[in-house]
Amino acid sequence: MNKFTDETSIPGQTKIGGGYPLSSNVLSSIFSFLDSLWIILAGYLSYTFVVGGSLLLHDGYLFAICFIWLIFFFLGRYAGIYSFSTILAPLLNIPKLAIACLTSFMLLLAVAFSLKVSEDFSRIWMYSFGLTTFGLVMTSRVVGYFVISYLAGKGICTRNVVIIGSGMQTERLLAELATEKPAINQVVGIFDDRIGRVGPTVGGHLLLGNIDALVNFVRNNHVDDIIVALPWNADERQIEIVGRLRELPAHVHLLSDLVGFRFPYQPSPNHFGGVPMIEVVDSPLSGFKVVVKAMEDRILGLLLVLAFAPILLCVAIAIRLDSKGPVIFKQKRYGYNNKIFEIYKFRSMRPTTQDTSVTLQATKDDDRITRVGKFIRKTSLDELPQLFNVVIGNMSLVGPRPHAIDHNEEYSELIDGYFARHKVKPGITGWAQVKGFRGETDTLEKMEARVNYDTYYVENWSLFFDLQILAMTAFVGFVNKNAY
Repeated sequence: MNKFTDETSIPGQTKIGGGYPLSSNVLSSIFSFLDSLWIILAGYLSYTFVVGGSLLLHDGYLFAICFIWLIFFFLGRYAGIYSFSTILAPLLNIPKLAIACLTSFMLLLAVAFSLKVSEDFSRIWMYSFGLTTFGLVMTSRVVGYFVISYLAGKGICTRNVVIIGSGMQTERLLAELATEKPAINQVVGIFDDRIGRVGPTVGGHLLLGNIDALVNFVRNNHVDDIIVALPWNADERQIEIVGRLRELPAHVHLLSDLVGFRFPYQPSPNHFGGVPMIEVVDSPLSGFKVVVKAMEDRILGLLLVLAFAPILLCVAIAIRLDSKGPVIFKQKRYGYNNKIFEIYKFRSMRPTTQDTSVTLQATKDDDRITRVGKFIRKTSLDELPQLFNVVIGNMSLVGPRPHAIDHNEEYSELIDGYFARHKVKPGITGWAQVKGFRGETDTLEKMEARVNYDTYYVENWSLFFDLQILAMTAFVGFVNKNAY
């Protein structure tokens, strides 16, 4: 069994799925939106019951509500009321919320006095607005805490964490995570290269293997975070390990040496709360980015299927009339996190009885290519069925092009960081393709250049970047001199 498809299970372990992992950015955004909603609602309700009439007819009150919303938002960010630890400890952070709320309304009064318009506002409305805002925000935090606790207890909103190392750092980390309430971070595996010299357990957790076993574990299970818990004087070992982990679709963190647990520190604002660590590898698509990318693929994918339906039908008929064989060609490829899937293409070659385990790239004047095949390959029409891969969910509109399985295995041995391409779903088009690296890659230098462009895309993903690539594809991606 080769190393790319090895799904050997670890004794005593069942396959670990993923829920909806919370992160500091996601939680902060959710409560920022909720606080905005409560401020607007508090202002409206206070006006309705105290002043009466239509709020839209009183610009002064509308301005005051918008002012409070804007100031509360910025003060809250400065005061840290949207940090992960603050949101998950609402009762302990009542003073923070109260100060942010009080300061916002004091600033509103100061502005009203300086502009000499304070007499235009009802003082009862002002007091009612302030108290209602604080009450709604505080209630929202308490209810949110219990909702998150319930979802975490059900395993719905938890993060799957893997730890590398079995020393005192790991034991201290496990003790810290055990005190979390709610228990957001769930340790699902501990690994160590010294598996034969340490263990068999650390802090009650079974050691599951070495770094190779860890990579295989992450390939076959949903893992959100990998924590490297090694002494900081083992810098060469850490660099080597982080280099290997960089190709996995997970956040990688370096845990502080033991001294970090003993002195005061300012922890990074992340979902590990007060545990001293730094993030060294970011996951390209996490938090709301996952939702944005999924919506982009599903919505645009369905629209493109409808738009290209007549062309899909015409090409299918042309292939059927031109040569014998199936209209759709299916081939196994490696996708997200090295998972194998079937890619769909219009058949552009004559059926063959040759060994299909070895993929021969099409070359210029390749006699295997049919008459229709030559046209649809040159114009990229053969790729259109991959829109169904996008709708199904195993491909994206934009991403690194998936290579044949044997090519993956070959080039991964020759190009460092090759598997970083698999940190996102493969795409119909990509940054490398619109930059001219499409078609035959007959030299290692061409493949290295393609991989470099793919890695740049993975590390710099944004919705605007995707739209830019799609726009460039419309102009330069369909007809390419390198496509045979």
